[in-house]
Amino acid sequence: VTQEVMIELWRQAARYRPEAGSVTAWAATIAHRRAVDRVRSAQAASDREHAQAAREHATAFDEVTEQVEARLESEQVRRCLRGLTELQRQAVTLAYYQGLTYREVAESLRTPLPTIKTRMRDGLIR
Repeated sequence: VTQEVMIELWRQAARYRPEAGSVTAWAATIAHRRAVDRVRSAQAASDREHAQAAREHATAFDEVTEQVEARLESEQVRRCLRGLTELQRQAVTLAYYQGLTYREVAESLRTPLPTIKTRMRDGLIR
């Protein structure tokens, strides 16, 4: 900062006005402004670094949170499936895990479509 102040004093020497105050006061004002600029610049850089670190930490936290939630949901689905009858479990598994339509589930299980719809409805209600 001192070197920058000295260079600025040298460059701005023609602007010095004796009627406005002493050389010491003028130099102190320039030095103060330069020091404040440096502190603000350092603070801004620090704020940017902290913000970046917070974003990275939040991202990592969000990923872990999502993984935990997915595992909990998966376990809850398995628990719910265990609570279904075998016929309901077959229909729900084919429709939701294999992506079959109700008609395709009915054909796969060789069961009438209205029966599959009933099993699906009852299974989802449970």
